[in-house]
Formats: sequence, C-alpha cells, structure tokens
Amino acid sequence: MNTHVMDKPVGRTRLDDRTQDIIGKPLDRYEGALKVTGTAPYSHEHLQGEDVAYGFLVLSSIGKGKVTSIDTSAAMEIEGVLSVVEGDNIPRASAEPMSDGHKMANGGVFHYGQPIAFVVAKTFEIARQAAHLVKAAYEEEEGRFKLSDEKGRARISDGGVMESDTKRGDFEKAFEKAEVQYDETFTTPSQSASAMEPHATVAKWDGDQLTIWSSGQLVSSNTTQIATGVGIEESQIHFICPYIGGGFGSKLGIGPEAVLAALAAKKVGKPVKVALTRQQVYQATSRRSEAIQRIRIGCTKEGRITAIAHENWLANSEGNDFFEPAGVSTVFLYAGEDRLVTHRVAQTDVLMTSAVRAPGEAVGLLALENAMDELAEKLGLDPIEFRKINEPDKNPQDDTPFSSRKLLECYEEGAKRFGWTDRPEKPGARREGDWLIGYGMAAGSRKNMIVPSSADVELTADGRLTIRSSMTDIGTGTYTILSQIAAEVLGLPIDRVDVELGDSRLPSGSGSGGSFGANSAGSSVYVACEDLIAQLAKRLDVDPESLTLKDGFAIAGNRQVPIGEIAGGQTLLASGSIKPGETAENTHQASYGAHFCEVGVNAVTGEARVRRLLTVAAAGRIFNEKTAKSQCYGGQIWGIGGALMEDLVVDARSGMIVNHNLAEYHVPVNADIQNLEVVLLDEHDPYGSPLAGKGIGELALAGVGAAVTNAIYNACGARVRDYPMTLDKIIAGMTV
Repeated sequence: MNTHVMDKPVGRTRLDDRTQDIIGKPLDRYEGALKVTGTAPYSHEHLQGEDVAYGFLVLSSIGKGKVTSIDTSAAMEIEGVLSVVEGDNIPRASAEPMSDGHKMANGGVFHYGQPIAFVVAKTFEIARQAAHLVKAAYEEEEGRFKLSDEKGRARISDGGVMESDTKRGDFEKAFEKAEVQYDETFTTPSQSASAMEPHATVAKWDGDQLTIWSSGQLVSSNTTQIATGVGIEESQIHFICPYIGGGFGSKLGIGPEAVLAALAAKKVGKPVKVALTRQQVYQATSRRSEAIQRIRIGCTKEGRITAIAHENWLANSEGNDFFEPAGVSTVFLYAGEDRLVTHRVAQTDVLMTSAVRAPGEAVGLLALENAMDELAEKLGLDPIEFRKINEPDKNPQDDTPFSSRKLLECYEEGAKRFGWTDRPEKPGARREGDWLIGYGMAAGSRKNMIVPSSADVELTADGRLTIRSSMTDIGTGTYTILSQIAAEVLGLPIDRVDVELGDSRLPSGSGSGGSFGANSAGSSVYVACEDLIAQLAKRLDVDPESLTLKDGFAIAGNRQVPIGEIAGGQTLLASGSIKPGETAENTHQASYGAHFCEVGVNAVTGEARVRRLLTVAAAGRIFNEKTAKSQCYGGQIWGIGGALMEDLVVDARSGMIVNHNLAEYHVPVNADIQNLEVVLLDEHDPYGSPLAGKGIGELALAGVGAAVTNAIYNACGARVRDYPMTLDKIIAGMTV
C-alpha cells in the first residue's frame, strides 16, 4: 500500500504534464448510457425475479410519548402477510452521519412519524394494506415542537463539524464602539434533501452472512451502522450500492429501513425489499434544522469591519448532537479584529436534524450575505466594493495563511460578465410593464477537506486498467472522474479504464459527502497509480521520473513499449491511500465563488422570477468541466428554491411534517429556471491534495439564495428576513 500523507504541498505532477489531455475535459458520464436506458440498477432493483418479500413501515401517530402496546392481529389475518417486526430494536430515524449506529426507540416516541413496526408480506400492496391495520396504543406526553419556544433552553453541543463557539478578541466591546452598527435576526426554515431515489434496501441472508443492497453515501460507516442495529459483526455484511439516485446528505447515515429489512429477512427466511414512500422519507429519515440567526456587524463610516458576530439557535431531537453549522463561513469570509460565532442546540420532539447539502453555508450565507448587502446600502457603498474593503489577507480567526483564495477574481470576472455596472441604482429604477427588475450578488465559500480514502488499481496484460474502491457515486460523476485521473496519470486511452465502486469488499473509499469525495477518492487513485508507475519503471530498469506514459505506451530512452506488455503477461496490482496531514493544520483551505442574479418582481402580485443567474467559482483543479458545471447548476437551482420556495412545515401541535410530499414541499421545476451560467476559474491548490483540487458540489449552493433575495430588494425594495421569500412577504415589504 502506497500511502500519501498531506504534510507538504505538492509540486509538479503528471497531471500538470497533461500528456493525454484528459483531466479536466468535459467528458460524458462513464455510466450515463446505463442510467438513461434504465439498466443501472438502484438498490430496490436487485434480486429481480427472485422469491422475495416486501416490507412497509408503520409510523407513530403522536409526536411524543411511549408505546404501551401494538396490536398486530388484524394485520396478521391478511392473506400473504408473513410477519410484523416490532419491539425495542426499532430505529427512530436515520443514523447520524459517521456514527456507530441508530438511536433506537426502546418503547419511546421521539417524533411524529417515527417507525414503530415493520410489516412483511408477499407483495408490496399486501404489506401496505396490513401496515394500516396495525394499531398502537400510546401514553402521550406534551411535546416541544417549535424552536422559537425552546430557544431559551438551547445548549452547547459538541456534535457539529466545528466548535460551538469561535471567538477572537472582545466582540461586545468592539461592537459598542463601532461607528456604524448592524443588528438583525434572520429565520430559515427546515428543509428536506428530497433525493430523487427514496431510501430503499434489499436484504438477503446466506447462513450468518448478510448481503445488503442499500442507498448509502458512506459505505464503511453505513456498514457499521447496520451491523450495530442488527447485532452482528461488520465482517458478516456485504454492503453494495453501485448507483445512488441522489443523497444530498440524507444518506450519509443509513436509513431505518436497512436495519428493519435485515431483521425481517432473518425472521421470514427470505430476502426482503423495502422502499420508503415519499411521505415516509420526509417523516422518518432526517431533515435540515430550522435556524434563528442573529447577525451583528460593526464597522467604520468608510466600511471597514471592526466587529462581526453570527449567533445561531438550531434544533435537534433528543439524544442527537449534530447542529447545523450556520456560522461556518462567517469565521473566515470577511476581515474584522473582534469576532464571535456561536451555535446553540434546542431539543425538540421533531424528526432528527442532520447534514443536508452545504450544511451551514446553505442557510448561514442567506443571513450573512443579506446582512452585507443591507450594510453596504447603509454605508452608501456598492456591495462588491464593500466586500473588497473587507477582504482578509489571511484567516482572520487565527492568522493561518490561505492555501489559495481567488474570491476577488470571482467578483471581478462575475461583475464583468454579468454587466454589474448596469445595476439599477435604487429599487424601482428599472421597470418593464408590470415587472420590476433588480440585480443582486453574494459571495460563496465552502470549507475544503480531504478524508482518508483507499483504492486499488489492476493492470492486465492487454493494457486494461480497473480501479476498485468502496467510494460511491451519488450522481456527481465519480466513475468518470476517477477514470480520467487514472487515464491521465498512466497514459491510457479513457476507454481502457474500468471503475468498480460502492462495494464494502473493495478498499475503503472516502464516500460521498462534504465536498470531499472527488478530491479524497481521486487522490487515493492517483497514489495507487504512482505505485503502479514505480512497478513499471522497475521492470524497465529506469527511474519513474524519466518514464513517459502516453497513448497506451511507456516511453523511456529510445524504447517505446505497450504498457500491458511490461509485466510479461502478468497482472500488476497496486494500492494507494490518502490521509490528511500538516497542510490541513498549517493552511486554511476553502473554495470560493461569487453569484450574480437578475430577477423580475411583479409589481401587482409580488411574484419573483429569476431571469438569469451567474456563478463564478474557484475550486482548485477541475477534474471534469462537465460534471463540475452540472454540480453548480444543481446548486444554483437549489439556491433559488431555498430563497423562494422550500419550507418543511411542522405542525406546532403535534410535530407532524405537514407538507410531506413533492406536491406540497415546493422545489423549483423546469418552468422556474431560465438562464444559468457557470464560469470556473483556473486554479490549482497544492495544499489541498495531490490533485491540487478542492470541493465544488456544495460551494455551488452556498450564497446563491442571498444573491436572489438581494436582487429582489434591488427590484422592489422588499427586505425579508424570514425565509422563504414568498410573494405574500414580498408584497408586504415592497416600497415601490
């Protein structure tokens, strides 16, 4: 195993030589044909044609209390019903990301729609019918269903991706002395990941060995979670997920149906399939926390920030420590000597909160970037100029140097391409019939990291390479990116590289999430290829540095040999792993972007339409221009939805999620989206990874919503700090 620890920046690599000119190119998706023809099997589609049973969840009908009894007699009388799984060993919801296992019910009800039983039958229809006949009796308790009511009891939590409190200097004293003060509170609602593929599992036992086909983003920790829930060793589980129809964080922790399917399959003696209904996904897996965010900024009359604070109150259910890190970008995005970023978690009796795409930035930058826009106006400054004045030259929190930071270049390129100089001077200044036109912008940032990851590569005598890793592809293009990296480094045609992913019996990959997947898994493939090159060089008796690999040949001195022939008919194996090191401690790493938006607001109805949206991003080396831009388009669309539509409504009387389907939980559709543009700046970050790359999938969402809402203000004068910015709120806030 060749292991690379990121203790120092990388120098020039074979990726820089671009002998194949494959890396970075907008190649089509490796698995694209399989997906568009319906032949890429998702979790629920395995074991087609075999004798299987089907499961259906029974959910609680109260929001807080205890289950005193469950009557399954009526369900068991239905012909075709095989069993009902009940008892204490029922997962309350999804497992927390990277945890050892689910929180179990143990007879309690911790949120409305919590799984309390699992019906197994010969067909899905029978299981569904029988599930409705299962009757539970409860000892109901008074629930806590509103974050605002519990805010005063919120506490520090150590379950986040950052410290609860991040401080420097004396914020309160500096804010009090500031010449100009800004102090406003924003509220953002709960959201659902709403991945296209619902949580689904097929479970099959062979003796004491369990095979699980399930939709999970992190194979290694998902396997651990299932083992804990079922009560077996991880070595007894074969976890398989070659294709995943989206996750957006909701599948970082495995869903409750995976454990229940495994328990049921053991009980009935045959494989069990289960796919959650959309309503069950909303009620019984996980969600983004609602948030109360107070932004305070003190600055000079010229616009230099002297004090900045971002205080957050979030929610989670009993026993879960995760908090939405809404202040994560406030820590480093703008200068200011005295700083305060805090997070407090209130315990509520609503479905657990967990990571959803761009956890922290998605909602935190809605508040921060709206505040920056408001303060720029108060100071009489252009919003871009205000941000430039407060651009730090190093991390303002701890003075560590930035590994790379092209935020100013993002502003400049975006302003030029968008035509920022044509921005209406004040609300109502530009009108087209009933439509008021406005421009808005916002900064975006996403903390960068790599996580441990491993991969194997195998080169056969015919010059064909196979990459193997338990890494997942959640629709982000992992198959394609890994094949491009290997093809570029080894000088192979792209059609001679195969990729196997999503299998627990393969080397442990990073998994997909946190914008670390491509950089981490890709680095492990790169390191494995370096090991393979060393083997090839040794067989040719040359130094690896003198070996040129191109078009399927190895070239050294005056020799040109087909790569596959070097091993003399043997298959060569190599392994690589990547680990974070000192560069993560000695530099501050993040991706940056700037979003520019034009909206039209109907002066009569208050309807807001995004007419065009531009994102300029700098995210290190781009591995595939097409997949990177596709990630950005998705982020832009989600940002529009977060600003104008998305709102997971919780009934304050019961904790029930009211709009638990895509008919009532509104997300943008094709008719809502017009002109999207993405520009990727050329950047290499040698501190980020051996690939000099950084994450982009979540950067693409961070800050987009604020660009939209800032544009709405520029159009009609409406400032709304309670999201989403629906037309009723716009009408109430219009000043023109």
